[in-house]
Amino acid sequence: MVPGAVATAAVAVSTALALTVLTAPAAHADDGKGGKGNDGFSIKDPRITESSGLVASRAHPGVYWTHNDQDKGAFLYAVDSATGKTVATVTMTGVGKPRDIEAISMGPDGDLYVGDIGDNLGGKWSFVWIYKLPEPKQLKDQSIRAKQYVVKYSDGPRDAESMMVHPKTGRVYIVDKKEDGEGSLYQGPPPARMSTSRTNVFQRVADVDLWATDGAFSPNGKQLALRGYLGGVTYRWEGDGKIKREGRLSVPLQRQGESLTYSPDGSRLMFGTEGQESDVEARDAEGAGAPGGSSSDGGGGDGDGDDGSGGGYKSGILVVAAVVLAFFGLKRVFRKG
Repeated sequence: MVPGAVATAAVAVSTALALTVLTAPAAHADDGKGGKGNDGFSIKDPRITESSGLVASRAHPGVYWTHNDQDKGAFLYAVDSATGKTVATVTMTGVGKPRDIEAISMGPDGDLYVGDIGDNLGGKWSFVWIYKLPEPKQLKDQSIRAKQYVVKYSDGPRDAESMMVHPKTGRVYIVDKKEDGEGSLYQGPPPARMSTSRTNVFQRVADVDLWATDGAFSPNGKQLALRGYLGGVTYRWEGDGKIKREGRLSVPLQRQGESLTYSPDGSRLMFGTEGQESDVEARDAEGAGAPGGSSSDGGGGDGDGDDGSGGGYKSGILVVAAVVLAFFGLKRVFRKG
């Protein structure tokens, strides 16, 4: 990007962010919803500037695991949601140098799954990787050896930022990232057939109508939630890769929203973003994924509307939000190219 364009974009971004502050509703902070890890927080660690994935710890209540999409090593960070401080840094060994880590999820076996699945050039990599490692029992800086799985898609290479492990079956799923909103859900082999010695082919199983930047299964396994930069969708999980659109998510406007997970009890959806001291914002989870599996509309409206960010401020920020996304999207492509 030429200097003049950078200056122009910077002014536009500043204006957009100022308007956002004036128009966006307040985020959830400590609102007394109960349960550790149910409230929003800010990530304080100066090393975490590109938080692209988020998952609630199973072994350590109130702790969330995150990672940068580009880092100096194969690092995972355990962040205490009560303070926003990093309480452990895990170095994955046995995986080589990651390329573009975009997602993290928790399996029913208590293992962490890490998706090195990003491809900003839309098909440069003929394969991507998934790493699997046990969640540490003690929160301290340590190295843990991970298993590495080579992954290909049945219909060719693609960019993706959303990887989810079903909490009941342990099967791994990936949603690709399509700017036109015509994405796809891919299903991995059954857990017993995932191999570290041969390529694991993920099959396309469903359409996804969203430019997805992350996704998560509810703890009860009945709902798949996907987010984009300005909107989100919930799907009722019908098993074996079959989904039925349930409703829209009211996604908070964030600088570069690229992470989503459920709180440990499934009552909240946690939305994260890239950036220094980035905020993780909490929203109530509704629909099949909420505790009790109610049949409400998924937190943002019925299943027939567009996937906007919800709320009365939506129409006033779409243009400025587009400017922000264009700027940071170009900046990211230039950085990773």
